[in-house]
Amino acid sequence: MTLSKIKNSTHPLIEYIERLEAGGDLLPDSPENMVEVVGILKSYGIILDAYSRNLIYIAENQFLVLFPFFKYFNGEFSFPKLWKHWFHDRINFEYAEYCMKAMFWHGGGGLDKYVDSPEFQKLAEAAIQAKLKFNPFILGINQLFPDFLLEQVRQLAYYSALGQFWRIMSDMFISLSDGYDAGEITSIPEVVNHILKGLVADANTPITYSVKIGDKVYDILPKEAGLTFLMDTAVPYVEAVFFRGTPFPGTISYNAQAHQIPEFQEQFSYGALYADPLPTGAAGIPPTLLMQDMRHYLPDYLHEVYRNSCRGEDDLRVQICQSFQKSMFCVTTAAIQGLAPYPLDTKEPAQQQANRVYLERWLDRFVTSRLSEVNKPTERSCQLFVTPVDK
Repeated sequence: MTLSKIKNSTHPLIEYIERLEAGGDLLPDSPENMVEVVGILKSYGIILDAYSRNLIYIAENQFLVLFPFFKYFNGEFSFPKLWKHWFHDRINFEYAEYCMKAMFWHGGGGLDKYVDSPEFQKLAEAAIQAKLKFNPFILGINQLFPDFLLEQVRQLAYYSALGQFWRIMSDMFISLSDGYDAGEITSIPEVVNHILKGLVADANTPITYSVKIGDKVYDILPKEAGLTFLMDTAVPYVEAVFFRGTPFPGTISYNAQAHQIPEFQEQFSYGALYADPLPTGAAGIPPTLLMQDMRHYLPDYLHEVYRNSCRGEDDLRVQICQSFQKSMFCVTTAAIQGLAPYPLDTKEPAQQQANRVYLERWLDRFVTSRLSEVNKPTERSCQLFVTPVDK
């Protein structure tokens, strides 16, 4: 069997499959794409640093605080900060929680299995009893509803795990930007390779979580659980946030009789790779919070690109979303390459066939995504919107 023989495919996205098999990427290499991807990932890396710190703070310092009014302050409460918080002059940590809840709900990977295990329940119960031993009212409620506090601890485990995942990704994106600034990274393939190397280097980094209650430290996700960065946080994150997501309130009906939301979770396609940038940049849509956060940390070279577009900064969040989707297809390319059963440039026919099946399964999910849109040349000229006048 040769590669030419397996290329006879009727897959609607066969051109992207063949591009990947030839060593290419889901996003074409161009100076415009390079500026957008690296610039937006620098801003994203700064935001992920803040998101990561807050999620880990909540997991470790707001453990079983049922009404954590000041959880977004990272232990640094002040009335000036409260005033800025009320007027949204701050980073929107709500989006970090949105992603955490998407991961928690969709599940997947070893973390999802472990939080349902007897071992986890035993560790969680020990921490619950230590934390609330002087609160008989809440413990009484927990006796009536045994999963009440246990479910809170499960969720806190996801706070910590996502925070640790984003810690690694933040450092990866900032180092990417530094490489670009130094002239060491100059193309989209080099961007993808940088991300792939980062994923491989940290693949087996342990994901652990413990809380200090009084003078004692209680393990929630012990090292012995064997949870790691790549398979137990990165892959479930891609599934939950890149692909599935959750329906955006206000854009579709939640009425079951309207049948606007798929019946099964695996059919969800509300993730970052599918989202229409126009409503995504509108008020009330969760990713708008991320776009709003990233706008404050855009590097000057990318901000200048947006300013010189047809609408200038009037649709800044929409432009940020478009650039963000391009960058996420780069991250997805790295994930596809890293998880492939064999090197995508293999010459062995049997391995080529296995890779083809693997790639077709990935690309099946991209049919309704924004893949074709991000592959179109970026046009920012106002001439596109000018109607010719007959002379």
